[in-house]
Amino acid sequence: MRLRDIETGTEVVVAPRRLVVAGYTGRDEAVVRAHIDELAAAGIAPPPTVPTFYELDPALLTTAPDAPVAGSYTSGEVEPVLIRAGGRWYLGVGSDHTDRDLERLDIAKAKAACPKPVGGEVVALPGGPGTLDWDGVQVTSEVDGRPYQSGELRALRRPGDLWRRTVEVTGDSGGDLALFGGTLPLLDGHFVAGRTWSLRLVTPDGHTLAHTYQTSDRSA
Repeated sequence: MRLRDIETGTEVVVAPRRLVVAGYTGRDEAVVRAHIDELAAAGIAPPPTVPTFYELDPALLTTAPDAPVAGSYTSGEVEPVLIRAGGRWYLGVGSDHTDRDLERLDIAKAKAACPKPVGGEVVALPGGPGTLDWDGVQVTSEVDGRPYQSGELRALRRPGDLWRRTVEVTGDSGGDLALFGGTLPLLDGHFVAGRTWSLRLVTPDGHTLAHTYQTSDRSA
């Protein structure tokens, strides 16, 4: 996977050995509970632990504008993505696209059933996750041109804490990886099975990471 450092224009080559999607990463326990209740309303069982970490096939990562899916009821969510490539850390934006029908039966399989789109540009993190302050970072998503999510990453666990918990639960064997850091509540509380998904992440110093992709039926 080839990305671009938005500040320097330098190409960042990522050969991820691991893909980890973190769930239920809200800093405010009441907000986390609200998200769990959203899922329960959709027939999805509560998680065994909070936060929860899903190890997926890194081949699911893609910067392509097309995201082939098999189910008719899938949806994405904007997420910050911590990327380690060649021993260096970067912040990107991605979507934890998920099969919502399958999610009622098995969350891990539902996440593994869909590609994980990421934007082609990243911001370098010289000090790694532990020194990143993302409280002022704004993220938004749209589905088919309609607002879907909006807010600041201050709603999520701090990146240093998230990475520490990731290592405690899943370990760290080194090498390139991508860690999806969690998402924000949906504006209307309901999943939408749209076609076109637009993601945006804006840092306090004005850097904008964006990505738009469309789902397609891979069985066609």
